[in-house]
Order: sequence, then C-alpha cells, then structure tokens
Amino acid sequence: MNIPNNLKFTEDHEWVSVDGDIATVGITDFAQGELGDVVFIEIETEGETLDKGETFGTVEAVKTVSDLFMPVSGEVIELNEKLADEPEVVNKDAYGEGWMIKVKMSNPAELDELLTSEAYKDMIEA
Repeated sequence: MNIPNNLKFTEDHEWVSVDGDIATVGITDFAQGELGDVVFIEIETEGETLDKGETFGTVEAVKTVSDLFMPVSGEVIELNEKLADEPEVVNKDAYGEGWMIKVKMSNPAELDELLTSEAYKDMIEA
C-alpha cells in the first residue's frame, strides 16, 4: 500500500499536501481501495469557506457513497475538473492526478493535528 511520507492524513482517509498556504486534498490509496471502482465525484463547494471536519463533497463507488471531509479550514479555491469526466483517475493515481480540491488555508496550525504517514499506517493496520 502506498503511503507517501511527505503528506499529512486524516482519520477519515483524506490526504493533504501543502505548498505555502495552499493545501491540496484527495483520498488515500487505502480509501480508494476500500471503496472499489469510483464512478462519480460530486464537489459543489468551490468558492466556499468551510471549517475543518465539514463535508466538501462526496465520492460514489459501485458499492457505496462516502462523504469527503475538510482536513483543514479554508476556502475551496479549485476543483480537479478532470474528475468530472474521469472519476476513475482516483483509483489509478490517488496521490497525483486524482487530487480533488485545493484549499487556501485559514488556519495552517491545524496541520499539526493531522496524522503523519507512520501514524496513518498504524491506524489502518490496527
């Protein structure tokens, strides 16, 4: 299973990559594997400011629909438009082309509350 060391993780299986005050968010390789074939992603929060833990969208797989949760507070400034036509990219490249949103963080200190790659690995193996 792929768990990159340079990312932060949530207990809800989102990953976060940070560049300055911009956080890129997606779901983990573990999450996409558990969901199965992703068939639809709905994110209608572009331009909205959301708090950490709020729902920013949903991911629909063949078997289930799951909410997507904000790992940090901030404004959703960009959506991955590619996912509208090709949601299966999340299954193929969860940490790259399968990213979901970019967030202008309002409280970067919240990053300290996220899991390291080691802590995330320990959680999913428990």
